[in-house]
Amino acid sequence: MKEKNAWKFNGFIALIISFAILAATVYNIVNTVKTGNVSSLVLAIIGVILWVIIQSSMTVVQPNQAKVLTFFGSYIGSIRQPGIWMTVPFVASKKISLKVRNFNSERLKVNDVEGNPIEIAAVVVIKVIDSAKAVFDVDNYEQFVEIQSETALRHVATKYPYDNYAEDDVSLRGNTEEVAAEITKELQERLTIAGVEVIEARLTHLAYATEIASAMLQRQQANAILAARQKIVEGAVGMAQMAIQQLESSGTIELDDERKMAMINNLLVAIVSDRSAQPVLNTGTLY
Repeated sequence: MKEKNAWKFNGFIALIISFAILAATVYNIVNTVKTGNVSSLVLAIIGVILWVIIQSSMTVVQPNQAKVLTFFGSYIGSIRQPGIWMTVPFVASKKISLKVRNFNSERLKVNDVEGNPIEIAAVVVIKVIDSAKAVFDVDNYEQFVEIQSETALRHVATKYPYDNYAEDDVSLRGNTEEVAAEITKELQERLTIAGVEVIEARLTHLAYATEIASAMLQRQQANAILAARQKIVEGAVGMAQMAIQQLESSGTIELDDERKMAMINNLLVAIVSDRSAQPVLNTGTLY
Protein backbone atom coordinates (compact mmCIF):
# COMPACT_ATOMS: atom_id res chain seq x y z
CA MET A 1 0.00 0.00 0.00
CA LYS A 2 1.27 3.45 -0.93
CA GLU A 3 -0.26 6.85 -0.33
CA LYS A 4 -1.76 8.69 -3.30
CA ASN A 5 -3.72 11.89 -3.72
CA ALA A 6 -7.49 11.58 -3.79
CA TRP A 7 -9.64 13.56 -6.21
CA LYS A 8 -10.86 16.77 -4.61
CA PHE A 9 -12.55 20.02 -5.55
CA ASN A 10 -12.69 23.38 -3.82
CA GLY A 11 -15.24 23.01 -1.04
CA PHE A 12 -16.34 26.65 -0.96
CA ILE A 13 -17.34 26.54 -4.62
CA ALA A 14 -19.12 23.25 -3.99
CA LEU A 15 -21.04 24.84 -1.10
CA ILE A 16 -22.15 27.72 -3.31
CA ILE A 17 -23.33 25.25 -5.95
CA SER A 18 -25.17 23.20 -3.33
CA PHE A 19 -26.95 26.29 -1.96
CA ALA A 20 -27.97 27.26 -5.51
CA ILE A 21 -29.31 23.75 -6.10
CA LEU A 22 -31.13 23.90 -2.77
CA ALA A 23 -32.73 27.22 -3.68
CA ALA A 24 -33.79 25.88 -7.10
CA THR A 25 -35.19 22.75 -5.45
CA VAL A 26 -37.26 24.80 -3.01
CA TYR A 27 -38.54 26.91 -5.88
CA ASN A 28 -39.56 23.80 -7.87
CA ILE A 29 -41.29 22.30 -4.83
CA VAL A 30 -43.28 25.48 -4.27
CA ASN A 31 -44.11 25.66 -7.97
CA THR A 32 -45.27 22.04 -7.95
CA VAL A 33 -47.55 22.69 -4.97
CA LYS A 34 -49.07 25.76 -6.59
CA THR A 35 -49.41 24.60 -10.20
CA GLY A 36 -49.10 20.81 -10.02
CA ASN A 37 -46.50 20.90 -12.80
CA VAL A 38 -44.94 17.43 -13.19
CA SER A 39 -41.69 18.78 -14.69
CA SER A 40 -41.15 20.98 -11.63
CA LEU A 41 -41.61 17.90 -9.43
CA VAL A 42 -39.01 15.98 -11.44
CA LEU A 43 -36.55 18.87 -11.20
CA ALA A 44 -37.18 19.08 -7.45
CA ILE A 45 -36.42 15.38 -7.02
CA ILE A 46 -33.25 15.70 -9.11
CA GLY A 47 -32.22 18.76 -7.06
CA VAL A 48 -32.68 16.87 -3.78
CA ILE A 49 -30.55 13.99 -5.07
CA LEU A 50 -27.79 16.34 -6.24
CA TRP A 51 -27.85 18.26 -2.97
CA VAL A 52 -27.51 15.01 -0.96
CA ILE A 53 -24.64 13.85 -3.18
CA ILE A 54 -22.74 17.13 -2.78
CA GLN A 55 -23.27 17.25 0.98
CA SER A 56 -22.08 13.63 1.37
CA SER A 57 -18.89 14.44 -0.53
CA MET A 58 -17.86 17.40 1.65
CA THR A 59 -14.96 16.90 4.08
CA VAL A 60 -12.85 19.18 6.27
CA VAL A 61 -9.12 18.62 6.78
CA GLN A 62 -7.35 20.28 9.70
CA PRO A 63 -3.72 21.52 9.55
CA ASN A 64 -1.13 18.73 9.99
CA GLN A 65 -3.80 16.14 9.36
CA ALA A 66 -4.54 13.67 6.59
CA LYS A 67 -7.79 11.95 5.71
CA VAL A 68 -7.62 8.46 4.24
CA LEU A 69 -10.62 7.83 1.95
CA THR A 70 -12.14 4.46 1.09
CA PHE A 71 -15.01 3.95 -1.32
CA PHE A 72 -16.92 0.74 -0.58
CA GLY A 73 -13.78 -0.97 0.69
CA SER A 74 -11.38 0.38 -1.93
CA TYR A 75 -8.67 2.89 -1.10
CA ILE A 76 -9.07 5.89 -3.42
CA GLY A 77 -6.47 8.24 -1.92
CA SER A 78 -5.66 10.65 0.87
CA ILE A 79 -6.16 14.40 1.34
CA ARG A 80 -3.36 16.29 3.11
CA GLN A 81 -4.11 19.92 2.23
CA PRO A 82 -6.00 21.68 5.03
CA GLY A 83 -9.37 23.23 4.24
CA ILE A 84 -12.83 22.21 3.08
CA TRP A 85 -12.98 19.94 0.04
CA MET A 86 -15.46 18.14 -2.16
CA THR A 87 -14.41 14.62 -3.04
CA VAL A 88 -16.02 11.35 -4.12
CA PRO A 89 -19.44 11.04 -2.47
CA PHE A 90 -20.35 8.37 0.07
CA VAL A 91 -16.75 7.69 1.08
CA ALA A 92 -15.54 6.58 4.49
CA SER A 93 -12.69 8.66 5.90
CA LYS A 94 -10.20 8.15 8.70
CA LYS A 95 -8.15 10.90 10.31
CA ILE A 96 -4.38 10.49 10.67
CA SER A 97 -2.29 13.05 12.55
CA LEU A 98 0.84 14.23 10.71
CA LYS A 99 2.24 16.09 13.72
CA VAL A 100 5.64 15.30 15.19
CA ARG A 101 5.18 13.37 18.41
CA ASN A 102 7.30 11.90 21.20
CA PHE A 103 7.17 8.36 22.47
CA ASN A 104 8.73 7.63 25.86
CA SER A 105 9.54 3.99 26.34
CA GLU A 106 9.26 2.30 29.68
CA ARG A 107 12.36 1.40 31.66
CA LEU A 108 13.47 -1.93 30.24
CA LYS A 109 15.60 -4.42 32.12
CA VAL A 110 18.05 -6.09 29.73
CA ASN A 111 21.52 -7.65 29.79
CA ASP A 112 24.39 -5.87 28.07
CA VAL A 113 26.96 -7.70 25.94
CA GLU A 114 28.85 -8.75 29.09
CA GLY A 115 25.73 -10.17 30.70
CA ASN A 116 25.27 -7.40 33.26
CA PRO A 117 21.63 -6.52 33.96
CA ILE A 118 20.93 -2.86 33.20
CA GLU A 119 17.93 -0.54 33.08
CA ILE A 120 17.49 1.47 29.89
CA ALA A 121 14.85 3.79 28.43
CA ALA A 122 14.64 6.08 25.41
CA VAL A 123 12.54 8.81 23.84
CA VAL A 124 11.67 8.44 20.16
CA VAL A 125 10.55 11.36 17.96
CA ILE A 126 8.36 10.15 15.07
CA LYS A 127 6.13 11.47 12.32
CA VAL A 128 3.71 9.79 9.92
CA ILE A 129 4.81 10.33 6.32
CA ASP A 130 2.57 7.77 4.56
CA SER A 131 -1.02 7.76 5.78
CA ALA A 132 -2.00 4.74 3.67
CA LYS A 133 0.67 2.52 5.21
CA ALA A 134 -0.21 3.73 8.72
CA VAL A 135 -3.87 2.77 8.22
CA PHE A 136 -3.79 -0.35 6.05
CA ASP A 137 -0.40 -2.05 6.53
CA VAL A 138 -0.51 -2.30 10.33
CA ASP A 139 -3.40 -2.84 12.71
CA ASN A 140 -2.61 0.08 15.02
CA TYR A 141 0.42 2.12 14.04
CA GLU A 142 0.81 3.78 17.47
CA GLN A 143 0.93 0.43 19.24
CA PHE A 144 3.20 -0.88 16.49
CA VAL A 145 5.63 2.00 17.09
CA GLU A 146 5.62 1.32 20.83
CA ILE A 147 6.39 -2.39 20.52
CA GLN A 148 9.01 -1.98 17.80
CA SER A 149 10.74 0.82 19.72
CA GLU A 150 11.16 -1.38 22.77
CA THR A 151 12.35 -4.27 20.60
CA ALA A 152 14.98 -2.14 18.87
CA LEU A 153 16.12 -0.68 22.19
CA ARG A 154 16.58 -4.15 23.65
CA HIS A 155 18.51 -5.33 20.60
CA VAL A 156 20.92 -2.39 20.60
CA ALA A 157 21.46 -2.60 24.38
CA THR A 158 22.60 -6.24 24.11
CA LYS A 159 25.29 -5.36 21.54
CA TYR A 160 27.43 -3.09 23.74
CA PRO A 161 28.78 -3.06 27.29
CA TYR A 162 27.41 -0.58 29.79
CA ASP A 163 30.84 0.98 30.24
CA ASN A 164 34.31 0.44 28.82
CA TYR A 165 37.46 2.40 29.54
CA ALA A 166 39.24 1.34 26.35
CA GLU A 167 39.39 4.28 23.95
CA ASP A 168 38.48 2.35 20.80
CA ASP A 169 35.53 0.39 22.22
CA VAL A 170 31.93 1.59 22.06
CA SER A 171 29.87 1.55 25.26
CA LEU A 172 26.34 2.60 26.11
CA ARG A 173 27.45 5.21 28.62
CA GLY A 174 30.49 6.56 26.82
CA ASN A 175 29.18 6.70 23.24
CA THR A 176 25.66 8.08 23.49
CA GLU A 177 25.75 9.68 20.04
CA GLU A 178 26.74 6.46 18.27
CA VAL A 179 24.20 4.42 20.25
CA ALA A 180 21.42 6.94 19.51
CA ALA A 181 22.28 6.87 15.79
CA GLU A 182 22.13 3.08 15.72
CA ILE A 183 18.79 3.03 17.56
CA THR A 184 17.41 5.56 15.07
CA LYS A 185 18.64 3.52 12.10
CA GLU A 186 17.24 0.24 13.38
CA LEU A 187 13.92 1.84 14.30
CA GLN A 188 13.61 3.36 10.84
CA GLU A 189 14.08 -0.05 9.25
CA ARG A 190 11.38 -1.51 11.49
CA LEU A 191 8.86 1.35 11.14
CA THR A 192 9.08 1.93 7.39
CA ILE A 193 6.32 -0.63 6.88
CA ALA A 194 4.00 1.56 8.98
CA GLY A 195 4.76 4.75 7.03
CA VAL A 196 6.48 6.34 10.03
CA GLU A 197 9.65 8.42 9.92
CA VAL A 198 11.98 8.30 12.92
CA ILE A 199 13.36 11.81 13.39
CA GLU A 200 15.45 11.11 16.47
CA ALA A 201 15.97 8.59 19.27
CA ARG A 202 17.78 9.38 22.52
CA LEU A 203 18.51 7.49 25.72
CA THR A 204 16.71 9.01 28.70
CA HIS A 205 17.72 6.50 31.36
CA LEU A 206 20.73 4.22 31.72
CA ALA A 207 21.78 2.51 34.94
CA TYR A 208 22.81 -0.82 36.36
CA ALA A 209 20.01 -2.93 37.82
CA THR A 210 19.52 -2.45 41.56
CA GLU A 211 20.70 -5.96 42.48
CA ILE A 212 24.21 -5.34 41.10
CA ALA A 213 24.45 -1.55 41.35
CA SER A 214 26.74 -1.53 44.43
CA ALA A 215 29.06 -4.23 43.08
CA MET A 216 29.32 -2.54 39.67
CA LEU A 217 30.03 0.80 41.38
CA GLN A 218 33.06 -0.77 43.05
CA ARG A 219 34.09 -2.21 39.69
CA GLN A 220 33.75 1.18 38.04
CA GLN A 221 35.88 2.75 40.75
CA ALA A 222 38.55 0.07 40.35
CA ASN A 223 38.56 0.47 36.56
CA ALA A 224 38.79 4.23 36.91
CA ILE A 225 41.73 3.98 39.30
CA LEU A 226 43.49 1.51 37.01
CA ALA A 227 42.95 3.71 33.96
CA ALA A 228 44.20 6.76 35.86
CA ARG A 229 47.29 4.86 37.05
CA GLN A 230 48.10 3.81 33.51
CA LYS A 231 47.97 7.43 32.36
CA ILE A 232 50.13 8.54 35.29
CA VAL A 233 52.76 5.88 34.58
CA GLU A 234 52.88 6.80 30.89
CA GLY A 235 53.35 10.47 31.78
CA ALA A 236 55.94 9.71 34.46
CA VAL A 237 58.09 7.66 32.08
CA GLY A 238 57.96 10.47 29.50
CA MET A 239 58.87 13.09 32.11
CA ALA A 240 61.81 11.03 33.38
CA GLN A 241 63.16 10.53 29.88
CA MET A 242 62.77 14.21 29.09
CA ALA A 243 64.57 15.27 32.30
CA ILE A 244 67.59 13.05 31.60
CA GLN A 245 67.76 14.16 27.97
CA GLN A 246 67.70 17.85 28.97
CA LEU A 247 70.41 17.35 31.59
CA GLU A 248 72.67 15.55 29.15
CA SER A 249 72.02 17.96 26.28
CA SER A 250 72.83 21.00 28.43
CA GLY A 251 76.15 19.48 29.46
CA THR A 252 75.58 20.37 33.10
CA ILE A 253 76.37 16.90 34.44
CA GLU A 254 77.35 13.55 33.07
CA LEU A 255 75.48 10.53 34.37
CA ASP A 256 76.55 6.94 34.11
CA ASP A 257 74.03 4.14 33.74
CA GLU A 258 73.80 3.53 37.48
CA ARG A 259 73.04 7.17 38.28
CA LYS A 260 70.55 7.34 35.42
CA MET A 261 68.69 4.36 36.89
CA ALA A 262 68.73 5.97 40.32
CA MET A 263 67.39 9.26 38.97
CA ILE A 264 64.68 7.51 36.95
CA ASN A 265 63.70 5.51 40.02
CA ASN A 266 63.45 8.65 42.17
CA LEU A 267 61.43 10.54 39.53
CA LEU A 268 59.01 7.67 39.01
CA VAL A 269 58.46 7.26 42.76
CA ALA A 270 57.86 10.99 43.19
CA ILE A 271 55.44 11.27 40.26
CA VAL A 272 53.53 7.99 40.53
CA SER A 273 53.08 8.05 44.30
CA ASP A 274 49.63 9.12 45.49
CA ARG A 275 51.23 11.05 48.37
CA SER A 276 53.46 14.10 48.31
CA ALA A 277 57.13 13.28 47.92
CA GLN A 278 59.41 14.06 50.91
CA PRO A 279 62.64 15.64 49.58
CA VAL A 280 65.97 14.50 51.05
CA LEU A 281 68.87 16.93 50.77
CA ASN A 282 72.33 15.38 50.40
CA THR A 283 74.88 17.79 51.94
CA GLY A 284 77.91 15.58 51.32
CA THR A 285 79.80 12.94 53.27
CA LEU A 286 81.33 13.24 56.74
CA TYR A 287 84.90 12.61 55.48
